[in-house]
Amino acid sequence: MSLKNHIPNTITLLNLSSGLISIFYGVHGSPHDLAIAGIFIFIAAVFDFFDGFAARLLNAKSDIGLQLDSLSDVVSFGVAPGFILFQMINLSHGKPMDDIDGHNFLPFFAFMIPLLGALRLAKFNIDDTQTTSFKGMPIPALAILVASLPLIRQYLYAGQGLFYMIITNTYFLLSIAIIGSLLLVSRFPMIGMKFRNFSFKENMIKYVFLLGSLILLIWLWIVAIPFIVIFYLFISLVVYLTDIQS
Repeated sequence: MSLKNHIPNTITLLNLSSGLISIFYGVHGSPHDLAIAGIFIFIAAVFDFFDGFAARLLNAKSDIGLQLDSLSDVVSFGVAPGFILFQMINLSHGKPMDDIDGHNFLPFFAFMIPLLGALRLAKFNIDDTQTTSFKGMPIPALAILVASLPLIRQYLYAGQGLFYMIITNTYFLLSIAIIGSLLLVSRFPMIGMKFRNFSFKENMIKYVFLLGSLILLIWLWIVAIPFIVIFYLFISLVVYLTDIQS
């Protein structure tokens, strides 16, 4: 095997390493550690993009690369955000008092993300129809949403306004865990973001999404991430309904 064939797999392992570091900080559970854990999920997402890009550029796709990519994604975009959300629910306000044994079971709903995330990736690997679009939410999208929450918490902590109170509320975070996990394994069609060419006509929806996301990031900075995910779901719904009616 030539050297170029090892480049994408090496980048995939950097994705996995970032996920492991995120888990390390996520287990600690302090707000500062959770923010660091979130940053490493973003770093993992960058490596996840570039391993596929490198494989296509170098024509170095392989079966082992596909399996390694899925295993890395389970860790970086399943287990790591699961621990972040677990700790975020633990730190949240509005949750009921602990039960009679002094334990709170609600944070464990966060582990729906790695469980259903693993199921989604397994289904994706044997589904040849998901080449240009997806069935269900891509697992990196949900991971990035969860990773943004501790960073938004830190960013808005001084003001502690309405949005801060929302994203630190127990039931909002539980909704992210439950609804997000179910979207992973849903049949809801969602747009893919891979470009086969740069034609505006063929990629108009993708360009609209990227432009809208850029505007939101410039306007709201890290607070934009949840709105970008909602925007992604909305555009996917519009495309789906438009296709049905055409």
